[in-house]
Amino acid sequence: MGLFDRFAAKNTNPEPGTPAADPTAEKKPASGGVLPQLAAAREKLKAGDLPGAMAVYESVLATASDRSDILMTISADLGTTGHVREIIELLAPRYDVEKHGAAAGINLLQAYLATRDAESAQHLLDLLFALKRPDLEARLVGFSNVIAELFISEGEAEHVDTAEKKISLVSLSKPVWFYGLETLAPHLLPAKEGKLRRLAFAQCALPGTENTDAIAARPEDDLGRLTRAIPLWLADAFSFSAGYHAVAAVGSVAQHYALFPLEWVGENIRQLNESSDSGLDYVVTGALRNRNDDFELVLRIWEVKKFRELKVFNARWTPSTADADLKKLFDQLSAYMEWKAMPAGRGLVYTAPAAPLSYAMGLGASLSHFLGEKDVLAPDQVPADLSALLQSARANPDLPAAQLALVAALLRLKAKGAPLEPEAFKYACGWLSSAGAQAADVSALAVKLA
Repeated sequence: MGLFDRFAAKNTNPEPGTPAADPTAEKKPASGGVLPQLAAAREKLKAGDLPGAMAVYESVLATASDRSDILMTISADLGTTGHVREIIELLAPRYDVEKHGAAAGINLLQAYLATRDAESAQHLLDLLFALKRPDLEARLVGFSNVIAELFISEGEAEHVDTAEKKISLVSLSKPVWFYGLETLAPHLLPAKEGKLRRLAFAQCALPGTENTDAIAARPEDDLGRLTRAIPLWLADAFSFSAGYHAVAAVGSVAQHYALFPLEWVGENIRQLNESSDSGLDYVVTGALRNRNDDFELVLRIWEVKKFRELKVFNARWTPSTADADLKKLFDQLSAYMEWKAMPAGRGLVYTAPAAPLSYAMGLGASLSHFLGEKDVLAPDQVPADLSALLQSARANPDLPAAQLALVAALLRLKAKGAPLEPEAFKYACGWLSSAGAQAADVSALAVKLA
């Protein structure tokens, strides 16, 4: 289900009732200079002048709204620049399924999906099914499944306060455990070459959760930490994949974390992309649900250039099956994204966690200690101890990153002059004198910690 398709130029099967195409049509401008106007609007979009582009589109549509190719081009250009609400604004009042055919209708349908307007999407889907196009049936069935998911999400969102809130996004361009070790062990991160695909993992939403603002204002609970732990874990893994630059993005409000009661939509993807210095190629969003310790996670991969949803992955687990099911999820995701290990000799050798849930939760705790140090979180929002990090290190004894996360937290406490927890300190010192620390070339950190 590609978003905002341009199959006007490639389509060899015109819509029923459409006159045969003039073979010279592409060699001369359309009557009234429509094509040059569309090209001018496209340039305005590239320059960030959305009002200017919209003015051109309104002018074009005043005389050419009956042409399906015009609606196709406008919706495709707006879609590829992330302006999906404007597609609805322009096409919804003008689109006629009999007159304009399926192509422009599919772009409008996908705009409804991107804005999570299930009712409008279902109405339009019914009209497209009525065309009785066998070549589109499989695709329309796929849209039907997505709309069914949207209706479920709408039911969960009935009691959610949807008032706009000022949420700041915190982006981490390096594994969270590495912050604080940059000058002490810069060799740990792999040196990458060539053109890298920029990939962001966004904080997971909690659909159907009520009173998220009140919950977020309190010190984080395990479920709230998990919404951030999952993207931190995945970004950590892709930081050690050749060909990718990975980022984790989490939300904060007034010195505490934010919780998202609704899944991210196309507008959120566009905002995250625009907040990135170099832009993004892909964004992975997630929705997490918990019913009596029966967890369900949905991950969606978005291609930013076309603002389209590429793939959906699902995982379900209970406390006893969490590690096995999360490993399976990562294997599926990494296969689809073509995760590839860095060549030997470039940074720390990547090791998959034996207990990914404990590791992820440890990374979540690392984030809180780090953001507390930077005054992004208030002191009462920072964990009172290092128990999550110690548990992660013990559950993943052969994973250097889990051990280094604990060491970094202890060094952070030492720098503040705070007392070091004896159990965590003893464990970290023991690992720093081990063969694993020597293999990672970090045994010198023992001197800093002493």
